[in-house]
Amino acid sequence: MSRPIRVLVAKPGLDGHDRGAKVVAAALRDAGMEVIYTGLHQTPEMIASAAIQEDVDVVGLSILSGAHMTLFPRVKEILRAEGRDDILLTGGGIIPKEDMEALEQGGTGKLFGPGTPTTALIEYIQEWFAARQSQDA
Repeated sequence: MSRPIRVLVAKPGLDGHDRGAKVVAAALRDAGMEVIYTGLHQTPEMIASAAIQEDVDVVGLSILSGAHMTLFPRVKEILRAEGRDDILLTGGGIIPKEDMEALEQGGTGKLFGPGTPTTALIEYIQEWFAARQSQDA
């Protein structure tokens, strides 16, 4: 039997709205994943450190502040520098389509906008994890 997928859900920066992050965290938990929610106002360094300490498979950032082009790459950079490039960095929020594409080309996983069903995120994470497990086998 495979272990549960471990996901860290984080709200980086000064964005104070966390309803969406809490909804996502609950949906992931309901899907059988272990979820750690870091709370509001996290720095990229705090997020990466928590991800490494908690030995997560996935980091999901919820960003509504417009700082996505800085925050996603910074978290990715720290994880890579710590030798944890194996952690999927995904997330969502108010992110223009062209920025989503640019971030994904830079190594960030698929990103999700407002109104995306939580099932889409759950399926994406489950498929990514299953592919990674089969590569490791």
